[in-house]
Amino acid sequence: MPTPAGRRLPRRSSFRRAVLGAGLAGALAAGLLTATTAPATAEAAPAAAAPDIPLTNVKAHLSQFQTIANANGGNRAHGRPGYRASVDYVRGKLDAAGYTTTLQQFTYNGTTGYNLIADWPGGDTGAVLMSGAHLDSVSSGAGINDNGSGSAAVLETALAVARAGYQPDKHLRFAWWGAEELGLVGSRHYVNNLSSTERSKIDGYLNFDMIGSPNAGYFVYDDDPAIEKVFKDWFAAKGIPTEIETEGDGRSDHAPFKSAGVPVGGLFTGAGRVKTSAQAQKWGGTAGQSFDRCYHSSCDTTANINETALDRNSDAAAHAVWTLSSGTTTPPDGDVFENTGDYQIPDPGTVESPVSVSGLSGNAPGDLEVGVDIKHTYRGDLVIDLVAPDGSSYRLKNSGWDSGDDVITTYTVNASSETASGTWKLRVQDVYRTDSGYIDSWRLTF
Repeated sequence: MPTPAGRRLPRRSSFRRAVLGAGLAGALAAGLLTATTAPATAEAAPAAAAPDIPLTNVKAHLSQFQTIANANGGNRAHGRPGYRASVDYVRGKLDAAGYTTTLQQFTYNGTTGYNLIADWPGGDTGAVLMSGAHLDSVSSGAGINDNGSGSAAVLETALAVARAGYQPDKHLRFAWWGAEELGLVGSRHYVNNLSSTERSKIDGYLNFDMIGSPNAGYFVYDDDPAIEKVFKDWFAAKGIPTEIETEGDGRSDHAPFKSAGVPVGGLFTGAGRVKTSAQAQKWGGTAGQSFDRCYHSSCDTTANINETALDRNSDAAAHAVWTLSSGTTTPPDGDVFENTGDYQIPDPGTVESPVSVSGLSGNAPGDLEVGVDIKHTYRGDLVIDLVAPDGSSYRLKNSGWDSGDDVITTYTVNASSETASGTWKLRVQDVYRTDSGYIDSWRLTF
């Protein structure tokens, strides 16, 4: 069933300021439409560039996790000595680098678990940027991709902060969660034990779970638009196509934060789902094979890592931390309205998904952002239009010979002649038979 068609998202101006201030937004081309994003203003102060995260260092942490598992029954699972040894290893690195670390204890299934929290001194403690990863494995293996990969990348990003002596505007906090494999137990415990005041101080949470899958894809969470944009822009600048993460949506440690109203985002390279031919064509790897054939099994060792994916995602993690923790002098962010309901596209035929915009005076901007997430097995079949409240339409995409899956992108429309408030529609037409799909969600950013 479609969800309410005009859900207005909360304004998170600090993130949008950081995105624009980092100069990540592309310049608009002339004309009515271009598939890019809004430009940074001339007044924006540039953010410090993130350092390259050495792959050698990240791999060294993975080797330590493997050694710990080998010495402790082959795993690093909740309640087992291998997990506590993993916590002690990470904490030792952070303490030596100048972090203030806290070990948060909880009990689950009659055994003691731990979350490790590390705060970097400085920054506005009323505006906290958190990054985290679960540190536990399943009981059947060492858990090097799941989730030594995310844990190692977050650790090395934190150590890069210390090496650089980085002093961002926001306060940086890093976390390693326990008992994620048993149902997000550690992260849920942390969020549930925050006071409402402390929760409100967290400006955003970035999650990294399985970022070195051997048959890797490049998936970005589509939860908070500003966080999503930071990651997608980084990959786009490297010429690496991305897709929206759907396989593990709500199944990792960002979920408790999202439920508490904290903006979340993150990266993922795939688990048990099979890579399609289209995905293999754009990313490499093997079609018809799982992204990680060793998911939750004993072969998830250091031999189960795609080093290229691990390197790229580690650098993207650091980039997001640097970008989202810096302040700028750019104006407040825009208002975002979205429809997250699923609308089946007739094959062939046309469907319209509405978004009700209210509370805005005057006309729409000349750089109205239209973010679309359409799942379809042959995107060349699709014609996409934005329909304004007065019925005027703006062509976003024509049909063509494009055999790729899905349309997940952001278009920019010069809608300055249109009244902002009213019902806008995304019109999607499937002009050929056989392939099918649906509108997953779409949004307008004014």
